[in-house]
Amino acid sequence: MSRVSMFNSPLLLGFDQLERTLDRLAKSAEGYPPYNIERIGENGLRITLAVAGFTTDDLAIELVENQLTVRGKQTDDADRVFLHRGIAARQFQRAFMLADGIEVMGARLDNGLLSIDLARPVAEPRIRTIRIDSDDTAAGANKTVDITARRAQSR
Repeated sequence: MSRVSMFNSPLLLGFDQLERTLDRLAKSAEGYPPYNIERIGENGLRITLAVAGFTTDDLAIELVENQLTVRGKQTDDADRVFLHRGIAARQFQRAFMLADGIEVMGARLDNGLLSIDLARPVAEPRIRTIRIDSDDTAAGANKTVDITARRAQSR
């Protein structure tokens, strides 16, 4: 059975990597631990995960290319006997895909909340001029395309 792609439009060239990333994130989506994403200032973001019962030694944050992964694994204390265990102590892995240029500024664990601060760079628009050769000007010559990029003047 063939799968229908949401990026199969001829106007969306080169988005196949984005589609694979979305598929991978959808498959790994789980409800634990719950998290918030909030805007901090003009260009800042904060991811906050509820990780009750985890210590800094139980948590690991890793950034590989554009994928931020948070892992948690608690070790059981054999000396403790629980009559009821309502606080989740399972291991988890939560992944976030970051846009190009987003930087991880730091992380903090406070009162069972793990906060990861991110900074989004200010995007500068680029204007590109592309030279077009015609058959009249380049008869028999190698066809080349000259692309120059320049930054747009700030207003």
